[in-house]
Amino acid sequence: MNTAAASHRLVALCAASDVEPDTPVRALLGNVAYAVFSLNGQFYVTQDQCTHGPGSLADGFVMDTEIECPFHQGRFDIRTGQPTAAPCTEALRIWTAHVVDGQICIDPAEGRCVGNGSVPA
Repeated sequence: MNTAAASHRLVALCAASDVEPDTPVRALLGNVAYAVFSLNGQFYVTQDQCTHGPGSLADGFVMDTEIECPFHQGRFDIRTGQPTAAPCTEALRIWTAHVVDGQICIDPAEGRCVGNGSVPA
């Protein structure tokens, strides 16, 4: 992909300095809410709303590489969006996070679900 074309589609969600480990940031872009995470020096972006209910994942609890939803305590792998604990069974949409001039940026059209979305037995 042409780098100039790719960077043209990137939009800023928040400052990288606003995202602390264990403290996700909720970012609004238009009418879509995103959760931005920092894990081991890497940034990750998922949809903010839990796939099981109305919980905001940015209000959840980071536990190692998982986010626990404050609504029903289901969990997801922040890196892949995959559910890791019931009652969550549907994967989160995720976006590749890019750091551009100190801002966490995404291509909103890139959002994807990875894998089959089932909770491991």
